[in-house]
Amino acid sequence: MQARKDVAVNRLTNKRNNGMLPPREARWLLLAALVINLAVYWGATWLTVGRRHISMALPLDARLPMVTPFILIYVLAYLQWVVSYWLVALDEPGLYRRVLVGDIIAKLATLAIFLLIPTTMQRPEPTGHGLFDRLTVCIHDLDTPTRLFPSIHCLESWMACRAGFWMKRLPRWYRWGGLVMTLLVFASTLLVKQHVLVDIPGGILTAELGLGLSGRWLRKKEERKGNVCV
Repeated sequence: MQARKDVAVNRLTNKRNNGMLPPREARWLLLAALVINLAVYWGATWLTVGRRHISMALPLDARLPMVTPFILIYVLAYLQWVVSYWLVALDEPGLYRRVLVGDIIAKLATLAIFLLIPTTMQRPEPTGHGLFDRLTVCIHDLDTPTRLFPSIHCLESWMACRAGFWMKRLPRWYRWGGLVMTLLVFASTLLVKQHVLVDIPGGILTAELGLGLSGRWLRKKEERKGNVCV
C-alpha cells in the first residue's frame, strides 16, 4: 500500500514539474523573496521620511545624457526577473535554495544600507513629449529618488544573470543573452536617470554578498548532515 502511495506521489510530482510548477519549498521561497522585496522597497521610504538624504553622484553622472528609449529596458527588467527566478525555482534544490535565500539576504542587507545611508539625486525632466518621455516621467513619479544605493534593479538583474550561468540545462544563448540584458539594465538605470554610477557596483556587491552567505550557510547545513557538498 505504501509503495503504491509513493508511486502516486512521484507521478503527481512529475506531472507538476512537467507543468512548470516549482516544488512547494521553492514556491514558499519565491513568495518570501517577493514579500521581503516589497517590504524593503516601501519600508525604506517610510522609515527614512524626514531624514537627510545625501547624493552620491559623481561628476561623470552629470555628463551622461538622458536617453528615454532605454526606459523600455528598465521596464523589461521586471520580466527578466520573473522568468529567471521561475526557472531557478524549477531547478534542483541546491540551486534554488542558494539563489532565493541569497536574494533574501541581499534584500535585508539592502534595507540596512538604505536606513544607514539614505540617498537621493537630482533627476532632470525629459524635454520631449513622445511615448518614451511620458513613460519616463511616469516611472520617475512612481519611484521617488529616496532609496538609490544600492540599486535593486542592478541587484536583481545581476542575480538573474549569475543564476542563468549556473543553470547548465539552459541553452548557451539564454545565458549570454541574460548577460547582455543585465548590462543593458545597468545602462538603463543611468540613461533614464533613475540611478547614479555608484549604485551599480553597490547592487552587484550586495547580490554577491547574499549569494556568498547563502552558499556558506547551505554548505554548513550539508556538512552537519554528514554529506559531501561539492
